[in-house]
Amino acid sequence: MKAINNSILRSILGIVLGLVLIVWPEVAVTYLVILIGIFFIIPGLYSLISYFLRDKSISSAFPLAAAGSILLGLLLVCTPVSFVHILMYLLGAVLLVAGIQQIALLILARKWHMIPWGFFIVPVLIFITGIMILTYPFETATHTFMVFGIAILFYGVCELVNWYKFRPESPEEL
Repeated sequence: MKAINNSILRSILGIVLGLVLIVWPEVAVTYLVILIGIFFIIPGLYSLISYFLRDKSISSAFPLAAAGSILLGLLLVCTPVSFVHILMYLLGAVLLVAGIQQIALLILARKWHMIPWGFFIVPVLIFITGIMILTYPFETATHTFMVFGIAILFYGVCELVNWYKFRPESPEEL
């Protein structure tokens, strides 16, 4: 049952992220970098607070990684535009991995079902889009995010269709 939930969650997140990137690409660039910054700050703060609230009789080193995480997060939140170029490379890599993952899952699903070759088209296109974004990351970030949004939207839809069509027949195999 866990595999089903993960597939559905990945599809929904992919569809929502894709739609946001298609509808608001200019704003999404900045807010995505800020969101990543927040994701660095939260665990850093947790570690730092845990360090100061620990039992003082237990000796431990100052959590430098937590402080570094907070500083990087603050840098991302305060100056998101300077990190957009780095983000382009990360998004290209995400699409490469997503395309490879979908192709691998379709190959694995051949244990249970006959998979028509047409189902491989979108994962291959997602993979190619990842290569294109990695090759031309500094063209316009807006266009790159729109292309990424379209690709991730297709990824989410395909993930949902693949989950529905190619799930194992027996409940024990879930």
